[in-house]
Amino acid sequence: MSSRPEFQAPPEIFYDDKEARKYTSSSRIIKIQAELTERALELLALPKDGLPRLLLDIGCGSGLSGETITQNGHEWIGLDISNSMLNVALEREVEGDLLLADMGQSDNVLDWILFQGLGFRSGLIDGAISISAIQWLCNADKSSHNPKLRLDAFFGSLYRCFARGARAVFQVYPESTEQRVLIYSCAIGAGFVGSLVIDFPHSAKKRKEYLVLTCSTPVPKRKGDNSSRDEEDQTVCVSNTNRPRKKQRIMEKGKGKEWILKKKEQMRRRGNVVPADTKYTARKRRPQF
Repeated sequence: MSSRPEFQAPPEIFYDDKEARKYTSSSRIIKIQAELTERALELLALPKDGLPRLLLDIGCGSGLSGETITQNGHEWIGLDISNSMLNVALEREVEGDLLLADMGQSDNVLDWILFQGLGFRSGLIDGAISISAIQWLCNADKSSHNPKLRLDAFFGSLYRCFARGARAVFQVYPESTEQRVLIYSCAIGAGFVGSLVIDFPHSAKKRKEYLVLTCSTPVPKRKGDNSSRDEEDQTVCVSNTNRPRKKQRIMEKGKGKEWILKKKEQMRRRGNVVPADTKYTARKRRPQF
């Protein structure tokens, strides 16, 4: 099995002209991207009123996922770090607006692009999807890269450009439980509330994970309360095991001399070294002061 793409090179290098065209011309990849995007839009749960929504496609690549958004009647803005991928998208004449940028840039690239570059006001975006892209932020491809800081910058700027109640759905391939927790905790820390949806959880081949986030309205502080959100909004708990917790053995207290002598005799029969019985056996000790 080949290693994961994010381990081979940074995305802007891995997806060069050759890889971008190879990726986009694969009928298998086209089919998978369409299925994943359809599922992400389903989880996005947009209103069924027939009106088009403005969505972000984060890590849009060559526009395969964007085409599915267009087919569902919505408008979209695509963001990707690979110039080669975006050039292929332009050749394919996709209908979304395309932006070349690093989604984990520490100066909140989404804020700059959406509010300064395009002149959008805060809260205009109706939702976002991302297919197989967020886990790239967990890699430190440069000495200046810090995965947590990059994730914090990304989720923080995404939260600010969302309308209250808007959703984001990220299909992710986390490498480990630690990476999964890092992604989800940064999202919750930015102000989102969310859940993890796993399709085909018991199939290694078909298993797909979707992080479904909602841009929540901040809860007003109560007098004497130092927390800004409910406790459940600040906590992420991900487990990779279903084993039940062991029952703790509760020791009985107050056993008499007869019970202690019986236990000592059992220990002797097993060959264990046990102190001899005396008149002090099982006698209650004086309290120590």
